Amino acid sequence: METFFYSLFFLIGTIFGSFFNVVGLRVPKQQFFNSIRSYCPKCQKKLQWYELIPIFSYFCQMGKCRGCHQPIGKIYPFIEVLTGLSFALSYWRFNLTLELIIALFVISLAVIIIVTDYTYFLIPNKLLLYFSPLFIVGRIFVPLTPWWSPILGALIGFCLLLTIIIVSNGGMGAGDMKYFAVLGIVFGFPHILIVFFLSTLYGAIISFILLLFKKVTRYSKLPFGPYISLATITVMLFGDQILISYLSLIN
Repeated sequence: METFFYSLFFLIGTIFGSFFNVVGLRVPKQQFFNSIRSYCPKCQKKLQWYELIPIFSYFCQMGKCRGCHQPIGKIYPFIEVLTGLSFALSYWRFNLTLELIIALFVISLAVIIIVTDYTYFLIPNKLLLYFSPLFIVGRIFVPLTPWWSPILGALIGFCLLLTIIIVSNGGMGAGDMKYFAVLGIVFGFPHILIVFFLSTLYGAIISFILLLFKKVTRYSKLPFGPYISLATITVMLFGDQILISYLSLIN
């Protein structure tokens, strides 16, 4: 029975991941309601249902549009797989509880921001404004201990990134700062600090790999939002274990 639920959540996650790709690409350009049907962004060809099957269609078409034969971005299957795995792991971590609902909303925001920031170097305010009330309500029904932890987490997340922006003279964007403030509501203190630590760790490791393979240069502009999102998903699923392991090391 558990295998069925893991498979179900993975399948649902891949479907939502496909949808999140569309949301992430259209919302920043104010195009979300311009066309109900999905289309190739290069040749504008309307896509048929069999071209929209998550993961499967990408590999069947060998990563190319059937109309113009131009490459389809690898971010499409990456987001679908990431969302599917994250949804399945959320069920494993929280089972059928209210915390599972919060986790799915957090993952949804994180995945969409990977798309928007990777594509446009932008974390849209409208996304943060849409999800923030959901997180606030979620923390009312599933409160953290102590009750003021989300407030402190939001303040720390906001002030921490604001300090970095000031010190680095704009090395990070205001979107990252607001994103951290919203995440602080979800994670509270001290988990928001783990999100920050993992964000910088992921950023350093991935940037080093990209430099090593000459995919970027030292002067290339890299979005920080995807690293925050990957850290967010990690802490959502394994934050308690990470904190316990850290405390056991220092004690």
